[in-house]
Amino acid sequence: MNINNAAFCRSYGEFEQIPPSDKCEIVFSGRSNVGKSSLINKVFNRKKLARVSSVPGKTATINFYSCDDIYAVDLPGYGYAKISKSEKQRWKRLIEGYLTSGRNIGLVFQLIDMRHAPSEDDLHMLDFLIDSQMPFAVVFTKADKLKPRERAERMEGFASEIPCYEDIKTICFSAETGEGAEEIRSIMNEFSDNG
Repeated sequence: MNINNAAFCRSYGEFEQIPPSDKCEIVFSGRSNVGKSSLINKVFNRKKLARVSSVPGKTATINFYSCDDIYAVDLPGYGYAKISKSEKQRWKRLIEGYLTSGRNIGLVFQLIDMRHAPSEDDLHMLDFLIDSQMPFAVVFTKADKLKPRERAERMEGFASEIPCYEDIKTICFSAETGEGAEEIRSIMNEFSDNG
C-alpha cells in the first residue's frame, strides 16, 4: 500500500447509495470528535485528505478513501447529542446497514478517546464487533493529552472497562506526535498485501 496513492472517493448519506464492495475495506469507527479524520490524515501523511472539524457530529456521511487495493472507510461519529432524532435515526441506519450487509470489511479500527472511560455507545459498538466476530483493533486517540501517570491510570482502567480486553489488539495514537501511525499503517499494509 503506497500511502501517496490515497485519494478521496465519495461520501454517502444513505446506505442504499453505497455501491457493492469491490475491494477490502478498512473501517474507522468512533464517537463524534474522537479524532477519526485527524487519524486518517496522519496515517496517510496528508493534511487535508479527510476534513477535520472542531464541531462534533460534522461527519454525517460514510466517506470512502481509495489507496491501491483497499478502501479506508470513515464512518459518521456516533453519540453526538445535539442533532435531531431523525438525523440520529439516519446515522444509525447508515452505520448499521453498512456494517451488517456482508461487505468486504477486513478490519475495523474502533477509536476511543484515551482521556475518558468508554462511553455507553463505545461499549455497544465493541459488543457488536465481538458478537458479530468482525476483526477489529482498538485505537486510543489523543494519547499526547495525558501525562505519563494519567496515561498509565487510564490504560489500567480500560483493562477492566472494555470487554475481552486481554484478547483485543490495542494501539495508542496521537495525531500531534504521530505515535501509533506507523503501527496502524503496518496493519493496513497486511490487508493490502493479502487483498
